[in-house]
Amino acid sequence: MRIEVENIKCGGCASSIRKGLLVLDGVREVEVDIEAGAVDVEADDALRNDVAGKLAAMGYPETGSVQGLKSAGAKAKSFVSCAVGRMNKPE
Repeated sequence: MRIEVENIKCGGCASSIRKGLLVLDGVREVEVDIEAGAVDVEADDALRNDVAGKLAAMGYPETGSVQGLKSAGAKAKSFVSCAVGRMNKPE
């Protein structure tokens, strides 16, 4: 399944998304397309809402699903995720 999301900025974001989604039961593989702002998840389609919810909780809401102040909060979470991803990046 492919989910288009907001706020993917860098490889740190992609790393955080992969790690965050792979802990969900039933998620077998995660690929992040930074340029397209999309997350490809290998899992049963029945898990789509769980995956989208986890993405939103991590600061990457589905495109078109968040407006106003909620979007600002999501952007703040994604920036934290970016920073954490950069700190965890092996040299």
